[in-house]
Amino acid sequence: MENLAISIIFCQFITELFHYLFFSLSKDAQSLLKERAGYLRSRHSQFILPFSYWPEIKMRTGNSIYEVRSYTLKPGTMIEWGNNWARAINFRRENEEAFAGFFSQVGRLYQVHHFWTYADLQTRKETRESAWRKPGWDECVAYTVPLIKKMESRILYPLSFSPTH
Repeated sequence: MENLAISIIFCQFITELFHYLFFSLSKDAQSLLKERAGYLRSRHSQFILPFSYWPEIKMRTGNSIYEVRSYTLKPGTMIEWGNNWARAINFRRENEEAFAGFFSQVGRLYQVHHFWTYADLQTRKETRESAWRKPGWDECVAYTVPLIKKMESRILYPLSFSPTH
């Protein structure tokens, strides 16, 4: 997991270095940069660390979809969130849909990112509904919902060359 975080940072560093060198040397590139600035609405970087209780990342075979659920927590609630999810993740282990769980360390703070993998949207629906039928899941959710300031969910389809495909 540490290697994944280091790889992400290294890739970002190389990208920034490339942009610096490319745009500082080429007049065409400088023109492109100025034009692009008119289209760019926002950009941010974030250093994230894995939750210790989350299952180890396992590469998947076959076609999968990924759901990324990002939560912005109320300041000062990260430890409480982690303690609740250390129990909650056990309700979701049997289907092996948990892919990765991270929290922000630098950048936009109080953010959590959960990555889930499913065969398709129907499987996602059924898996999420089955969690609600397990005694205790609703209690875990009840403890974590008040900690959330904002929540966002995205469905991602890996490209053919992705190692998670």
